[in-house]
Amino acid sequence: MGDAVCMLRSAKVVMEQKSKWVVVSATSGTTNDLIDLAHAAASNSWDVCEKLLLKIQSRHLEIAKSLGLSPEHSLSKEESQFTTSSLDGLFEELNSLIRGVYLLKECSDKAMDIILSLGERLSSVLFVRALENILKEHENESVALSSQVALLDVRNILKTDDFYGKARPMTDEIIKICKRNFPNIRSENKIYVTQGFIGSTQEQNTTTLGRGGSDYSAAILAEGIGADILEIWTDVAGIATTDPRICKEARVIPEITFREASELATFGAKVLHPATLEPAIRQNIPVFVGSSFNSFAGGTWIRRESSYLPTMRAMALRTKQVLVTLTTPEMLNAHGFLFRIFEVFNLHQVSVDAITTSEISVALTVDEVTIQNQKLFSDLEEIAEVHVEEKMTLVSLIGNNIQQTAGLGKKIFDAIAEINVRMICLGASRHNFCFLVEEKFGPQCIQRLHKVFIESH
Repeated sequence: MGDAVCMLRSAKVVMEQKSKWVVVSATSGTTNDLIDLAHAAASNSWDVCEKLLLKIQSRHLEIAKSLGLSPEHSLSKEESQFTTSSLDGLFEELNSLIRGVYLLKECSDKAMDIILSLGERLSSVLFVRALENILKEHENESVALSSQVALLDVRNILKTDDFYGKARPMTDEIIKICKRNFPNIRSENKIYVTQGFIGSTQEQNTTTLGRGGSDYSAAILAEGIGADILEIWTDVAGIATTDPRICKEARVIPEITFREASELATFGAKVLHPATLEPAIRQNIPVFVGSSFNSFAGGTWIRRESSYLPTMRAMALRTKQVLVTLTTPEMLNAHGFLFRIFEVFNLHQVSVDAITTSEISVALTVDEVTIQNQKLFSDLEEIAEVHVEEKMTLVSLIGNNIQQTAGLGKKIFDAIAEINVRMICLGASRHNFCFLVEEKFGPQCIQRLHKVFIESH
């Protein structure tokens, strides 16, 4: 939601869909500006801080003016714990936080999370006004609008652990809070608006779920209130067979299963946060992905079962990968070696994306940011010889019964015959075939494979 026009358009979608609960992201570019702001404060660059503070404030004040909202006006008048401040109050909080970071010359993960929370908290205040404006245009009732739209502070609902920067939700506690405070949500004449991406610990310390976590937040809350449907409205009309920016022949998929969509999200598709579908799968909540720019353009339904299960449904790239190869003769005919490796990764809380093994070697992929963890690699070197290859991309083909389809591997490798493949993963999932190539060859692989498996059918 980049401006008032985008907010009003999204508010119309809420009205058309008769939504009961709305989860919003920060305005376009704000999260990046907040990250830059925190880093500038920690590096003693107050001139840069002032410019970024003014940029963030001006962006939101411009939207507020277009929506007819005064900065000092607090939208939520409910006398409950679920309230959020006015724009002015949030600007003051941001200023105080940044001055604190500037004085300390340090921005901890805990401090970064509360700074980043301001993006969604500002956006939600603005979106309530946008929604009120749309309701006013379409409703000829004398009922006060404040009784129809309620602004909630999600930090009082979405409880997490204290792993700042990528907190994990406390599912059972969230469900209890939702049942206790919103027992009759279907019959209420209200639309609740709240924030994505953020939560809080039991001690009320603000946390974030990681970048792109707003749709994940929506799924968690959908599970909490027992929603009938989870709708994700973004800037694209559903999930495509591959990234349209890489392959212009990409097609929107009308229906896909939970398992296929989970694989796509995990291995690089940008439409969904990788964890989004977990709550929906647990409660069997159908998920719809559509475009807020054109709500009538159709989209993608994600369900437990699908009537059409093609061998090849879609393909994705997971970029910025690093290939780590661990080699030692001690692995030969020895037990417990993989346990020792994963014990190290568990200690450092690092996730492995793909893995293959041989008699004396283990090859695995991790995100590029992992190479900054020098202690991780120091601990691995105590177990085996470590070799690292950077600037790699994981190419994933997602479908059904892949490991039981004869001749599939030949078709794949014939299509990319002159591109060197560094690692192959097949067999762990019947929905996924993935392999590793140099980053520069990733788009070319997708274009060729899409032509063979999607465009020719």
